[in-house]
Amino acid sequence: SVQRRLNRMMNSSHDRRLLALMDVEGFDPKEVTVTVKDGKVKVLAEHEEERTTARGKEYSYRNITREISLPPGVSEDEVTYSL
Repeated sequence: SVQRRLNRMMNSSHDRRLLALMDVEGFDPKEVTVTVKDGKVKVLAEHEEERTTARGKEYSYRNITREISLPPGVSEDEVTYSL
């Protein structure tokens, strides 16, 4: 499962400064926003889709929002992320 894979990655990480891993599969990197403000890391992923079918138009919307507090002593400008 995805959760088990993420847990293995966290446990095998040699970088103990790793704060979080998030599964944003199915989202385009342009749909993922990461902000660091007020001692928190906020991740927002939003995906909208419109399809035309035989019955008409169908719309779908998915989003993920996570907010993680930085550990004490970690400066906001030390935070990095990658997708």
